Amino acid sequence: MRLPPVSPATRGSGPTLAIRQDNCKRAQPQVSILVIYTFQFRISISRGKGNMASISSGRLEKFSIGRVFSNTFSVIGRSFGSLAVIVGLFTTLPALIYNYWNFSRLASFGVEGVAGMEQAALENYGFVSMIAALVIFVLAFLAQAALVRATVESMNGKQPAVGDCIQIALRSLLPTFGIGIVVFLAMVVAGLIAAFIAALIPFLGWLIALAIIVATAMWVLSISVAIPVVVQEREGVFGSISRSRHLTKGSRWSIFGLFLIIGIMAIVIQGGFSLVIGFMVASAGGISSSGAAAGAVASSLVSSIFSTLISVAIAAAYVELRQVKEGTSVDELAEIFS
Repeated sequence: MRLPPVSPATRGSGPTLAIRQDNCKRAQPQVSILVIYTFQFRISISRGKGNMASISSGRLEKFSIGRVFSNTFSVIGRSFGSLAVIVGLFTTLPALIYNYWNFSRLASFGVEGVAGMEQAALENYGFVSMIAALVIFVLAFLAQAALVRATVESMNGKQPAVGDCIQIALRSLLPTFGIGIVVFLAMVVAGLIAAFIAALIPFLGWLIALAIIVATAMWVLSISVAIPVVVQEREGVFGSISRSRHLTKGSRWSIFGLFLIIGIMAIVIQGGFSLVIGFMVASAGGISSSGAAAGAVASSLVSSIFSTLISVAIAAAYVELRQVKEGTSVDELAEIFS
């Protein structure tokens, strides 16, 4: 039995049309799967681009002591000349003048030192020492503010300009000095309260006093980057303190470890220096003029080295915290100064 031929009018109908419709139905799931895979692939690409943007912006996952130390010594190595001028003007020279005067005064009284002074000389010695300490205190904040600028510039691959760093330090002097006063008063008040409670209550008072001292130390630690905030973000005294507490939150034990390492290094070297000076004084029966000059130079260099190290480390820690908290890159930090 022969089937009738399929005419052009009926070529798209009947069994042939049914077969084509069946093939289309089978192809639809494959097309849908292909569309889904293509969509997922595009999403993965867009997410990858987002991750790349996050990485390129400089965001870090957590605060790293090793990275801060690496950046600190890299800055000192790359910009040693600029840092030496800044530290020499604000730290080394004032310390050298005071230390030479101090050693000379002690040399004039022989082995007895301060104990051999008369009452009038002792009062004059104390007054001059107090004024010198205040001047050195102010200049130390100027040096730290200038080193913040130098550190950010150096980490951005630029050579810090000494004049620019000093200009920014002078502009930030009042709020910087205000932060120093707030910290000093807080430590004095906390110390007085702790001493009063320890003397008032026999045993429990010592535990309360210790808790007060620890809490004060942690508070000081939390505002450790307040001066970089003043210089970088141009906040006031209390605004910078609040901002520093926000930035250091979650990283304070790491910052404590950073400062602990630097503090141990300072204690060991300063202790060795004191032993050498003490041995020289005991051997010579007093401090000679040449010994006073040598002691002044050595003491000034030791204090300058560690003031530089701690100032640059604080600035590097501030940059690290900005990258961890906000993903701010170093070049973005440097642009604020321009």
